[in-house]
Amino acid sequence: MTETKTKSKLNMQVVHAIIGIAIMVIFPLLPIPWPAETVTPVGEQVLGVFIGTLYLWTTVDPLWASLFSVGAIGLTAYSTMGGVLGSWFGNPTVVQMFFMMVGTGALTYEKITVYIGRFFLTRKMVNGRPWVFTSVILVGAYLMSIFMGCFIPIFLFWPVMYGIFDELGYKKTDKYPKLMLILIVIAAMLGFPVPPYMSNGLALLSNYRTISGDVAFINDGTYFITCFILGLIFLTVIILVTKFILRPDVSLLKNVSIEHFQKNPLPPMNTRQKTLFVTFIIYVLLMLVPSLLQSIPIMAKLNGYSLGFALIYVSILGAVILSDGRPVLQITKVMEKDFAWSTFFLCATAILIGSVLTNENTGVSAFLSAVLSPIFNGMTPMVFSIVLLVIAFLLTNICNSLVIGMILQPVILTYCNTTGVAAAPFVTLLIFFVLLSAIVTPAASPFAAMMFSNKEWLKATDVYKFAGFYSLVELALIIVVGIPFVNLFI
Repeated sequence: MTETKTKSKLNMQVVHAIIGIAIMVIFPLLPIPWPAETVTPVGEQVLGVFIGTLYLWTTVDPLWASLFSVGAIGLTAYSTMGGVLGSWFGNPTVVQMFFMMVGTGALTYEKITVYIGRFFLTRKMVNGRPWVFTSVILVGAYLMSIFMGCFIPIFLFWPVMYGIFDELGYKKTDKYPKLMLILIVIAAMLGFPVPPYMSNGLALLSNYRTISGDVAFINDGTYFITCFILGLIFLTVIILVTKFILRPDVSLLKNVSIEHFQKNPLPPMNTRQKTLFVTFIIYVLLMLVPSLLQSIPIMAKLNGYSLGFALIYVSILGAVILSDGRPVLQITKVMEKDFAWSTFFLCATAILIGSVLTNENTGVSAFLSAVLSPIFNGMTPMVFSIVLLVIAFLLTNICNSLVIGMILQPVILTYCNTTGVAAAPFVTLLIFFVLLSAIVTPAASPFAAMMFSNKEWLKATDVYKFAGFYSLVELALIIVVGIPFVNLFI
């Protein structure tokens, strides 16, 4: 039976691949009446690749889809294959992302994330306090997502919660286990857009700086602090909403104590783990602090060296600093076991497609301007913000949130160029919200897909009902709290 299902799945992947490729080939041949002086023949070819890639990212392995997409762009009249490859891997943002993912992968490989997770689970204040316990787990997931990636807290805390549910006597049909597993994903996704130095947040910030022509468009440090505080506000409200509105039965959690997690104590961290952990913190600070203190000359200079820091960080730990006769950072082993290749290639390809789509030779930006300007004409910044966020919310739950963010950024630029309003607050709101709200459907994000695939504990109807409810809470929060908050600080 399993073999039959596997073959059926592979056959469907082949079908989806053929459909995606067909979209790329057929789209430029369609007689679409584009507005005058907008989309060019090159733009039609690029749009075909873009739409086909969206389909492939949703239906097949994103790594394969990303590689095929780059090859397809190289076959258009946009540029030579060498030029496309140079833009793809030669992009400083992609290089920075690569080394940051090596660093976070090393934390997982050396099991440092297990120690961090155990730290949150062994705070004495959780003893006999169900909602304190719940809050500690979710804050831990939020913080780990910011500094180590969104997958890590989910992979770490889900198995822990399974054991707790079984030991306390919770059934898989009970409300609290369902909510808690979904909330761990939501907490991790709240942290996902916060760091401006890694993953999708870095990709979207870099894309907008490219299309706006302003390399200092949004200060990384200010962006981090603003989104970090907003994330905590959102998480606090979501916990309160869960406690007072959804009201799951938490009486069994009164039996939880830290002794439960101390039955199998971890050995003390060794020299390798301590060195890697401390140096990673220093590296992150070097990425953030200079952008916050640019008024200080030396900090302003350091702010332009983030890629250099990445190279030095990985090279020194990978060759110079040794522990037990081996490098502290074992690059090849990390890349074999704990490097998120699919995520890396998806982000790198999305950055490439974003820059290609918005190139003036394609005419896509001119088309967006021609179509959207009449729609947004006369809108106040507040109304525009609300409309933008609602559109982002709907689209990001249909297809990849990173791509939706890139599609909507030229819309922001068009509106701001027309009205003379500063674009930075809109961009910050968009990046923050489009990444955290992709939780309602399996196609929205890989993190949402994880919930739908957890069929032992979660039914699809549970995810649609509860994740949909929480996403509406987030939409209300971004409008009521997020818009004024971001405009105050950005």
